[in-house]
Amino acid sequence: MSKKKNLKLEKLAFGGVAVGNGFEKVSDKQSWETLEAAWECGIRQYDTSPWYGLGLSERRIGHFLKNKKREDYILSTKVGRLFTPTKNIPDTQWVDPSPFDYRYDYSAEAVRRSVEDSLQRLGVESIDYAFIHDLSPDNNADLGDWEEHFEIAKKGAMPELSKMREEGLIKGWGLGVNTLEPILRTIDYADPDLFLSAIQYSLIDHKDSLDRLFPKVEESGVGLIVAAPFNAGLLGGQKRYNYAGEMPEDVDARYKKMIKIADNYDVDLAKAAIQFSYAPKVVDTVLAGASKPYQTIENMKAFNAKIPKDFWVDLKSEGLIDERCETPQF
Repeated sequence: MSKKKNLKLEKLAFGGVAVGNGFEKVSDKQSWETLEAAWECGIRQYDTSPWYGLGLSERRIGHFLKNKKREDYILSTKVGRLFTPTKNIPDTQWVDPSPFDYRYDYSAEAVRRSVEDSLQRLGVESIDYAFIHDLSPDNNADLGDWEEHFEIAKKGAMPELSKMREEGLIKGWGLGVNTLEPILRTIDYADPDLFLSAIQYSLIDHKDSLDRLFPKVEESGVGLIVAAPFNAGLLGGQKRYNYAGEMPEDVDARYKKMIKIADNYDVDLAKAAIQFSYAPKVVDTVLAGASKPYQTIENMKAFNAKIPKDFWVDLKSEGLIDERCETPQF
């Protein structure tokens, strides 16, 4: 259960980007085996989006969960884009996605339709949490002016999701974004339940969350899921930083120093990354994706990995993580 409020959440959630062909083409068989491994090792919280693979991730996750009792797992998805079939599939980050085009729409009518469409793709009668997706300044190149869309969401998506919560169609709602400003504004304006904050609290990037996000979340009492604890690959051993894939020189330098300290203490940096992201009292859930069965098993094992206290002390003394960071205690 969540550390606070009445939210039903798990420590670790399975993220659906990779099974939506986020970084490479994943076969139906491999995605099924990965989801099966997640279930077998005890993961009971799954997050997806119609955006991931242009519907592919939702269909795969829904197909896997169809024989599970609905009360046995937690399911979240996203709203903000509507999809139409097309022979001219747009150029996106997805590798061999489903044949759909998309448009952004954060109005009340569109958000309700988005939830209903997701219920169809997932094959369920309700979802637990709906996140307003990518309503964020880092998405301006594709979205346009995010603040204009935010004003639409304030009058449309946000009250409509609150209405859906009252109707029992969802248990709660929030934003799923890669920056902090939209979350902070939504807390001030509306009555959200839970936020999904990606790439904002990891071993590599965390100061802004300590300064602005965590105090606001704690004060408001909303739930918080920290997503992408590996910065979309880097801390999991992939040559990939965040979703754009660019590797800033300072990030690469800090990463290499972290690897050296991890080697000194025989610490698996990927496991340390998950423990680090979950350690703050304000965090309810860590969300990590996987495209291969072993990855999700290793993610779950991370919580029981014994990491020496001096490892964290060294990271702080070397200025690699902020002195204020809460670190795991065993």
